[in-house]
Amino acid sequence: IRRQMSRTEALAKLASDKYKTDNINHTDSEIISFYSHGDGFEDLCRGPHLPSTGKVTGFKIMSVAGAYWHGDPTQKMLQRVYGTAWPTKKELNAYLRRLEEAKKRDHRVLGRQLDLFSFNEAGPGFAFIHPKGMIIWNAIVEFWRSVHDKYDYQEIQTPVILNEQLWHKSGHWDNYKENMYFTNFDGTNYAIKPMNCPGLCLVYKTRQHSYREFPMRVAELGLVHRHEASGVMHGLFRVRQFTIDDAHIFCMPEQIESEIIGVIELAFEIYRAFG
Repeated sequence: IRRQMSRTEALAKLASDKYKTDNINHTDSEIISFYSHGDGFEDLCRGPHLPSTGKVTGFKIMSVAGAYWHGDPTQKMLQRVYGTAWPTKKELNAYLRRLEEAKKRDHRVLGRQLDLFSFNEAGPGFAFIHPKGMIIWNAIVEFWRSVHDKYDYQEIQTPVILNEQLWHKSGHWDNYKENMYFTNFDGTNYAIKPMNCPGLCLVYKTRQHSYREFPMRVAELGLVHRHEASGVMHGLFRVRQFTIDDAHIFCMPEQIESEIIGVIELAFEIYRAFG
């Protein structure tokens, strides 16, 4: 059963629970929802819920592990329970078989066995690519360039560090600051870019453009940095330094449809190559 109350009422109800009051204070909603089950058990939850646990007859507790509150290593470590639920036991078993098959192809294991890459406590979340890994890396980059050349993209490269003023203008400073890295020199604040887009737009703005240049397709393999919480980093899937293959298209309104079709065709060509 779902029950709603005001933020003030919810804070008063859970005044003795610092974690749940913290969760309430982290939401912008003025209406807080609670769910009750069985004989009076009620807890704070955004929902929605299934009407009955009978809808998920296949379920399994996968693991129990420590996790910092809000993924912040300065906070207390709590216990997180991981589980999965499926409409039927047959679907659950199929999912568990897929997980076992995936373990055989786990890139973290293969990376170590094949001497492709590693991680070191000197830089948590920053991958070290080994010589054999660079062979694969360079082959992927060569393939990426060949496909983008085929679709008439021009490749550029933009700086890794740009000043605070630009990041205010792009909105990153106000909305993404906690995930960025900073430095200061010559009395000016700078940030290491978490995204390529602002730099690419600066390249476009360096001169005036004629409509005859459109569509203008620009692409970049840009090195970016994002301060991911330690609890969410996962092999090469979630790291703090990585390369984004970004592309932007500047075009006339009447060219939008054909350009979207072209982007989709390019994406499928790349995805097909990787299965």
